Amino acid sequence: MSNDDESRDGNKLWGGRFSEATDAFVERFTASVDFDRRLYRQDIAGSIAHARMLAQVGVLSPEEEAQIAAGLEAIAGEIENDTFQWSVELEDVHMNIEAALTRRIGAVGKKLHTGRSRNDQVATDIRLYVRDEIDAIALLIEQLQLTLLDIAEREAATIMPGFTHLQVAQPISFGHHMMAWFEMLERDYQRFQDCRKRVNLSPLGAAALAGTSFPIDRHYTADLLGFDSPTRNSLDSVSDRDFAIELAACGSLLMTHLSRFSEELVLWTSEQFQFVELPDRFCTGSSIMPQKKNPDVPELVRGKSGRVNGHLVSLLTLMKSQPLAYNKDNQEDKEPLFDVLDTLKDCLFAYAQMMPAVTCRSQVMREAANRGYSTATDLADYLVKRGLPFRDAHEAVGRIVAMAVESGQNLDQLYLEQLTAICPQIETDVYQVLTLEGSLNARDHLGGTAPAQVRAAVTQARDLLASH
Repeated sequence: MSNDDESRDGNKLWGGRFSEATDAFVERFTASVDFDRRLYRQDIAGSIAHARMLAQVGVLSPEEEAQIAAGLEAIAGEIENDTFQWSVELEDVHMNIEAALTRRIGAVGKKLHTGRSRNDQVATDIRLYVRDEIDAIALLIEQLQLTLLDIAEREAATIMPGFTHLQVAQPISFGHHMMAWFEMLERDYQRFQDCRKRVNLSPLGAAALAGTSFPIDRHYTADLLGFDSPTRNSLDSVSDRDFAIELAACGSLLMTHLSRFSEELVLWTSEQFQFVELPDRFCTGSSIMPQKKNPDVPELVRGKSGRVNGHLVSLLTLMKSQPLAYNKDNQEDKEPLFDVLDTLKDCLFAYAQMMPAVTCRSQVMREAANRGYSTATDLADYLVKRGLPFRDAHEAVGRIVAMAVESGQNLDQLYLEQLTAICPQIETDVYQVLTLEGSLNARDHLGGTAPAQVRAAVTQARDLLASH
């Protein structure tokens, strides 16, 4: 995107100052139309709003405003129908559309750019685009969240091992695990909504950097375009890309969460775990090993987190040394930003489609929870309730686990005599504590893994989504 563009010579709408044509390489090197043409809807909407405002304040006549609006809507139709001719010579989406408008309606089209610059024009377009994309991302997050709630409700009592350090720690329910994913996504949703507030400010009217001498009404154009308000400083308005960096940061966190989900799915689908099975349509095979079923979709999502993180660093680096106000560097914000948005939507869509078809292997998960002495903490809690200080209970249970390991038994398979030999406070009711169901049901408090709490959390989460 270029700047300082108030004149024309030949095909260039800014060429009056220049005595020779732009070098062919420079023309290609500086053009952005190949990637910024996706902004055409926002560019046309912003131009129609600008024309309406110019008519409102008397700079354009009502007839001129109507001609401009009709011409722009016709151009939008051409673009939608893929009959519009894009030109690299015209550099970007803005100049392509403006030149087409002038060809269509004549000299009136040249009046559209009165009181604005490409600097505030592109800043407006990109904010409108990002706002629309945030709304699309929010819907995809909600779709995935609803899927997770359905799974959590269905699997509220399905027992699996919970891990710390990737070692079996305590029994949890698969539904409880899905609700942890839900909470991570809810934070992502809220971050994007908060980011949207800073996106949804209108820079239109800031012009090149200092505002304009025309009697514009920035509040009017902001209202027409659905912005919350105009931006407050013209210099900052045209040069600010904080909102793009913030969006990429929100995207990096979202991708970090999806990458964590992916890592667990890759582990869980392996022969070593076999906790879940992914549908065939989300997996691929091997060119040499016919037995393979590879979880390529989760693996790719995991890999794409690095792609989004890289774009965040790219945007931060892009802005770090720019003096006020607009600089050509800012053209480099589009491709990383667009790729962040495309990647987020693709990954969320993949998960929203894949998760409903995931099959839980509940018996395998239950056996895994039994193998890792996951009820040891429950035994320690039992002893504390019998009067032992926790550290003494911890030591006693450690000795009991060592005995179980040596004998190759689970804790609930040990005889009472074996248990009381180490800790006389143990009685026959201990076996209620040592069962997996007993462990889950004992954690019946807010945020706990008891099935009743998981179902209550699902109900609250559905109410939360309804309030979005």
